[in-house]
Amino acid sequence: MRGKKTERSTSRAHIEERFLRDWGFELPDSIFRFSTFLGSLAPVEYQALGDLDVSPTGIMDLFADASLQPCQGIDVRVHGRYYRDPPEFLTFMHAGSDGLHHGLWFDDGRTCRGVASYYNNDGGGIDTTSGTPLEALRAILERCWRDLDDDVQDEESPARRSRLGLLRDALTVVETGDRPEVGIAYSAAYDAIIPPVDPDRITTLDGAGALVAGETALDRPAHHQADAYKFATYMYDLFEDTAALQASLQEARRRCSAGDPAEALVLGRDLHWASGGDPARETLANELLVMAYRALNRPSLAEIAGAHHRHRSLPRVNVLETT
Repeated sequence: MRGKKTERSTSRAHIEERFLRDWGFELPDSIFRFSTFLGSLAPVEYQALGDLDVSPTGIMDLFADASLQPCQGIDVRVHGRYYRDPPEFLTFMHAGSDGLHHGLWFDDGRTCRGVASYYNNDGGGIDTTSGTPLEALRAILERCWRDLDDDVQDEESPARRSRLGLLRDALTVVETGDRPEVGIAYSAAYDAIIPPVDPDRITTLDGAGALVAGETALDRPAHHQADAYKFATYMYDLFEDTAALQASLQEARRRCSAGDPAEALVLGRDLHWASGGDPARETLANELLVMAYRALNRPSLAEIAGAHHRHRSLPRVNVLETT
């Protein structure tokens, strides 16, 4: 018998309708392949997910039962939403220590661009190099395989390697079958050390870039074109300078009112990422993000930003009630 069966099943149409209604997002085929793949795994292959410390979470809970509702008074759109998640991020997988989690990335406010991931409890920015959930899972698997190559003294290594090999075999039947490399060779070939410049997006503090055209107060370069350390140092210094921050906020508001929301979006994203539990920064981030998303005709992202702001102090990210 293959697969880990759920107590309830939900049709694709039901799931798609739920997400379009509540989130305003069109789910990509790739997330349904991911769900089908998980459901097809034999016990030993599912055990390999545990070896990787990988587990479906967030929106995947609704794939088992799309009728689940949040606890009373909580907006369903914050289910699986970590403190620093931008509104564009929709969590579907937990993948290790320090809050590493993966989410579908909806930066046009409706359709999925690909997969984003980051460590919520650690440093570093958002990685958007994976195109699909299964591609992201393959990358995790090969990093673990690389580590096993480095730890030949581990007595559990042969058994884990066997399980991971079976998981790889199952995965490559569905996706990434055209990639024969394994371990460090896979990471070298497909985990870009220096990502290419993305002219459609503007540099942001969270490392993911913002999908927007227009002018910014700092004349920010395209995504992946800035010196990340210098840029981060400048922005965090700005946030500590009350007068300079207020001037920047006024300029962002002025530009947005004049028809150019680029500065409001990038500064809002920066403040959201760097809020650090500061209610003032949280409020300013929400103001700018809602303003920018509405100006860009991305109402779903504006609504998610508002919901996250209202519930940003929740002690846990899982808000659905089981029935």
